[in-house]
Amino acid sequence: QRPSLVLITLQTLLRFLSWIPLGYIFETPLVNQLLTKFLPVRQFRNATLACLTEIGSLTQASYNHVFQNIFTSLIRNLVTTLPPETNIAAAYETAQEFDCLYIQGLSLFFSGFFTAHLELLEKPENHGDTITAMMYFVNISMVDDKEIFKICLEYWNKFANELYRTECAPRGVGGSNVLNLGMSFANNSSPRKNLYANVLSKVRNVMISRMAKPEEVLVVEGDDGTIVRETTKDTDAIAQYKTMRETLVYLTHLDYEDTENIMLTKLALQCDDKSNEFSWNNLNTLCWAIGSISGAMNEDDEKRFLVTVIKDLLSLCEMKRGKDNKAVVASNIMYVVGQYPRFLRAHWKFLKTVVTKLFEFMHELHPGVQDMACDTFLKISQKCKGQFVLQQQGETNPFIVDLLKNLPSIVSDLQPHQIQTFYEACGHMIREQTNQLKREELLAQLMEPPNASWRAIMNNANADVTTLQKQETIKEIGKILRTNVRVCSAIGHPFVSQLGKFYLDMLNVYKTYSEYISHAVKTEGEIVTQHANIRAMRAVKVETLKLIEVFISKSEDPQMVANKIVSMLYDPVLGDYQRSVPAARNPEVLKLFAAIVNRLRGEMAPGLPRIFDAVFESTLSMITTNFTDYPEHRLYFFKLLKAVNMYCFQALFSIPSEAQKKVIDSIVWAFKHTERNISETGLDILEKLLSNVQANPGFAQGFYASYYLSLLQDVLYVLTDRLHKSGFKMHCTILKHMFTIVETNQIQTPLFDVSKFPQNTTNSVFLRDYVSNMMGNAFPNVGKSVVQEFVVGLFDTSKDLIAFKTHLRDFLIRLKEYSADGDDNSKLYTEEKEAEIKSKMMARAQVPGLLTQQEQDEMADL
Repeated sequence: QRPSLVLITLQTLLRFLSWIPLGYIFETPLVNQLLTKFLPVRQFRNATLACLTEIGSLTQASYNHVFQNIFTSLIRNLVTTLPPETNIAAAYETAQEFDCLYIQGLSLFFSGFFTAHLELLEKPENHGDTITAMMYFVNISMVDDKEIFKICLEYWNKFANELYRTECAPRGVGGSNVLNLGMSFANNSSPRKNLYANVLSKVRNVMISRMAKPEEVLVVEGDDGTIVRETTKDTDAIAQYKTMRETLVYLTHLDYEDTENIMLTKLALQCDDKSNEFSWNNLNTLCWAIGSISGAMNEDDEKRFLVTVIKDLLSLCEMKRGKDNKAVVASNIMYVVGQYPRFLRAHWKFLKTVVTKLFEFMHELHPGVQDMACDTFLKISQKCKGQFVLQQQGETNPFIVDLLKNLPSIVSDLQPHQIQTFYEACGHMIREQTNQLKREELLAQLMEPPNASWRAIMNNANADVTTLQKQETIKEIGKILRTNVRVCSAIGHPFVSQLGKFYLDMLNVYKTYSEYISHAVKTEGEIVTQHANIRAMRAVKVETLKLIEVFISKSEDPQMVANKIVSMLYDPVLGDYQRSVPAARNPEVLKLFAAIVNRLRGEMAPGLPRIFDAVFESTLSMITTNFTDYPEHRLYFFKLLKAVNMYCFQALFSIPSEAQKKVIDSIVWAFKHTERNISETGLDILEKLLSNVQANPGFAQGFYASYYLSLLQDVLYVLTDRLHKSGFKMHCTILKHMFTIVETNQIQTPLFDVSKFPQNTTNSVFLRDYVSNMMGNAFPNVGKSVVQEFVVGLFDTSKDLIAFKTHLRDFLIRLKEYSADGDDNSKLYTEEKEAEIKSKMMARAQVPGLLTQQEQDEMADL
């Protein structure tokens, strides 16, 4: 009589279903009423479907007959209301909102029901309905709606993963024939494979035709007016691409022949003028899909597949008219070839053809094409670098020789940031030349254009030093230095032959610009640092420091670096830093000297007082007024301090005691910082400092007497501060060390005033009372027995680090202050989560082609 009341009742029921006892659902007429009385009525259909979705996601084997009835009845109803031959994607475009919600409801029902009851649905008597439902779900996956597609994609990813694990994985785990999984499975008559063959083929088609856009490089303008590259991270599109790529890799392993056939058929349609199938979106999604399965086929299959793909794409590029069309085809060629370095390394002629084509694209002025050509050239040079310096069969010279001869014409249409990418790619190639003389000749030939520009600028400066102040000259020097930085980062230590040609001139330019900036600040005030020419000069100084840092970090001759590079830096770099006003100090100076100490280690100890004298006071005065100003100076200052503590520890105790106290205070200030990377650096420094002190008995007792109690109090403060949860692992490590050295009598000097305590008081007894009183005063709401239990556990040396960590974590969770406002304590489990992520990454690595190149690099680092 009152449909609105029934609708509200169904919506209310939905809220109850997730928590009421199962008997009220399965042992009453409720399910039958929903299926027979309300589901067939259009007005109640969506609300009823939502209730059935909630019920269908439950799992209880004793009620399998009810689940089977739900599934069968819904399919019968669906066949009537939405015939299987319906083009759901097309119907969705013109449907009313009520019907669109019905489609979304179906996607949720199928996803939840398949996840919970696939084993039940795979029983022979259910095969027909199961495949019918799967086909409906595939059709729904083609609907142009982001939320619906996310629901479908999530399930297809789990389904493909599970099917791969059960049907493929056991045959190749740990063996070299894992690359042949596609072939071994394609020829295997697995019952599950046969059951889902048509469904999986259609899912492949969905993934290929709807493949999301991969991660891209964006070109942006930097603070100094130069073009820099910025990479987007973790957007919805990239996350979707990663899931789709993973799904398609699993599907390819399950039947690589079907994947190949679908892709080549779609590509043939793109190349066929009569088919009218060509469109930018169709070609893009297809090529993104082709690129996504790199590594999922064995080498022979990959070769046959790629030869066809690249030939078709190259012919399509020749066939299409119009700059936009050619640009789209060109970008897809570059994307595909960049994803298959294994194929290119093994087939020189194809590699040469591809690189030659890239050089053509570098003259194409359509937006984005040149950037992509340079990016792809860099990617290929990194993965196939050795091929370019070898004398290939049928060639008169190694490819790099001919490339350098034609260098000016190849880069003639490129922008400065693109030329720098090109030079970096060439640097990777030249590094592979093992003959030192030939390598130096190649490097000299590569760097001749920027070197010629540098010589011209220096000649003009020798005649009139004010020419260095011209805006165009400053910008040109910046470009030259950026090019050198990119080449140095690629070629490493052999860059020394190039650096020697202009190192002194470069330092003189640095000094000249420093003096000019200082004079301008004195005469016009600090506001002058924002002027365009001053910013450009500072950019030149930054590039100078960056070049020296990159070279030193990659150098293989520390003695040469100390004698010929570092010895010349003290006055022009450190002296300038100390003399400059805060706004004109380059944080890269701190970063450079941190790199120097990390590289030269103990050899830098004699120069440490000079470094501290120049940067310590001047930097601390900038960063200790608050937690926000000069963020880069903060980070690099503590990285320098970390390097000194790591490799020049003895030198820290050769400086005056006042300076020592400032060092300790700055470490405390660092680990109390609210910026995570700074606080973690401070904790790292403290942990290493305490280890170094323990290993040097000569000054250990004096250190403990001066600093132990204050450091312990500060570490306990950050341990119990909600803003520092991310440092929990290191807090535990440091505290365990500090309590252990007291309990094992490694601290022999009294930590207390002996005149105020009984004669038999030990450090251990004193510290127990000290910590109990401190924690009791800080947390009066915590019972005394709880505090006592906590303190006893702190001194329990039988606990290993894991048990100690658990002890601290249990206490923290009991603190009302720490867990206030429903605060998330997940950061206390960061280490466990990192171990879980690593474990998942190792599992993913077992599936050929599943890891991206970036993930493979990360695995190599692990």
